[in-house]
Amino acid sequence: MKIFVSLASYCDELLLFTIKDCISKASNPQNIYFGVVDQNEASQKEKLDTLNLGNQIRYVYVNNLETYGVCWARSIAFSLWDDEEYLLQVDSHTLFEQSWDSVLIAQHKKLKETSKKPIITTYPYGFEFDENNNPTFKPQSTKYVLVLRPKTELEKDDAVLRFHATHQLSENPVLGCHIAAGFIFTSSDFIQEVPYDPFLYFHGEEQSLAIRAYTRGWDIYHPNVIPVHHLYKQINADHLTHHWHKTVEDKRALGATYLRQRARNKVTRLLYGDGMINTPYGLGSERTMDEYIKFSGIDYKNRTITNKV
Repeated sequence: MKIFVSLASYCDELLLFTIKDCISKASNPQNIYFGVVDQNEASQKEKLDTLNLGNQIRYVYVNNLETYGVCWARSIAFSLWDDEEYLLQVDSHTLFEQSWDSVLIAQHKKLKETSKKPIITTYPYGFEFDENNNPTFKPQSTKYVLVLRPKTELEKDDAVLRFHATHQLSENPVLGCHIAAGFIFTSSDFIQEVPYDPFLYFHGEEQSLAIRAYTRGWDIYHPNVIPVHHLYKQINADHLTHHWHKTVEDKRALGATYLRQRARNKVTRLLYGDGMINTPYGLGSERTMDEYIKFSGIDYKNRTITNKV
């Protein structure tokens, strides 16, 4: 079974590390195909060619000054899909555990026994590099599930929320209401049914994916075993890999302030307004917003949240 790995990278020095680690840890590396959107100062095509993966890598290079944010890049990455059965979306600074592909496929098949369209997703545990530049991570307990819940309030004119992962004691996957864009594993039907909205920017991306998927009949599950790890940025650290970094902000035709406001308006229209019904980036018709509100406790109509972190 083939897996399409969606990788949208922005000035990330760990892109090649992520691809090599992904391939080397896979049970069936010949079945792994990458859709890479590399937003950088210079193309890394020659470096990627040294991996000798041939047509297993589909690569698009865009100068980092000509890009419009992660959702725009991920929409391009989705366009590189070529009928692989599964979709894995991760960030370009990801560490994999051994046989990650077999683990995720087995989880998905198990969930298919009770759900027609399951999505495996949560915020992955982190990893770090030690003093010898070797990646390290702490083993995780399978007795807990990382469940995603809002940690901010709904504003009157702004539907964008921030979410946080909390531990829940459970030895089985837990149904959830939110998608973590840095780790999604599911059937590749998701690519066509829940296409990325390229007009979003950063915040609100996961809310859009979650509610559009839910209203199209997809079930979100947070798993017990997460065979990938994320390199998290330190809080308040200055990072050139932020799309909105001050060194590039004034050089773009559309700056981060504009892109952020445009995205906020779009998410607010989706969740507070007409739902953008009958558009690719709007609500689906298999479930209603009222069903999502009852299920999630996130009441976009009355601007209230139950079970907030």
